[in-house]
Amino acid sequence: MTRPFLKMNGLGNDFVVVEARSAPFAPTAAEVRAIADRASGVGCDQLISVGPAEDADAFVRFWNADGEEVSACGNGSRCVGWLLMQSSGKDEIVIETKAGRLLATRAGERLVSVDMGPPGLDWSQIPLAQAQDTRALDVGLYDHPALSLAPGCVSMGNPHVVFFVSDIETAPIAEAGPVIERHPLFPEHVNVGFAQVKDRGRIRLRVWERGAGLTKACGTGACAAMVAAARRDLIDRAATLELDGGELFIEWREDGHVIMTGPAAVDFAGELK
Repeated sequence: MTRPFLKMNGLGNDFVVVEARSAPFAPTAAEVRAIADRASGVGCDQLISVGPAEDADAFVRFWNADGEEVSACGNGSRCVGWLLMQSSGKDEIVIETKAGRLLATRAGERLVSVDMGPPGLDWSQIPLAQAQDTRALDVGLYDHPALSLAPGCVSMGNPHVVFFVSDIETAPIAEAGPVIERHPLFPEHVNVGFAQVKDRGRIRLRVWERGAGLTKACGTGACAAMVAAARRDLIDRAATLELDGGELFIEWREDGHVIMTGPAAVDFAGELK
């Protein structure tokens, strides 16, 4: 038996998207890793299934390349939103995820805005292993001069820690990322953002994603970095995030919701064995 899929990407953050509304799709961790393997499988940062939902257009599940299922994926949600709008002709789509309901709207040619909901800012929402002020953690996570400023923590349906650095090019991302990802402070592991604030409306960001490593873009990471910077009054409540794969526009509205706008693209179609 084979199952059709679409290979999609949001700013180079790439996904294998499987239609699961007509037949259930429940891959094992080993199967996810096989699909995500760039040498012997299709290759992707995350695997996504689009299944049926009672009160939404689809119920969407996400798995990282290491086989672990996660609750949220910003770029993936944007790609699925675009896909569902294209197939239905709608300009607005409701997506149900394990992290809650997301609203995706058409924002232009291949551009999609996703209401990611309000961020989780309490230490228990990240979650952390102990009480902390998530605006600026009072605990050492990695000893390096470039990471001397206390990082902030934000949940966007998944856990993020954000370091503010003076020069993104010299930040020890590949060395520090995997260590911090599995630090005991984060019982569910954590996505690690490295943010260079350029001005009140622009941030250069790179993200070490838990279970995927350094990716070209991370949608929830961009949202988390923007919120973390705004909480420290480093930027205003709307900013452009420069990622390796391109730009996202993030707004933290006065009602508390975070809106992410960016492109979605289809690379090719195929079939899984």
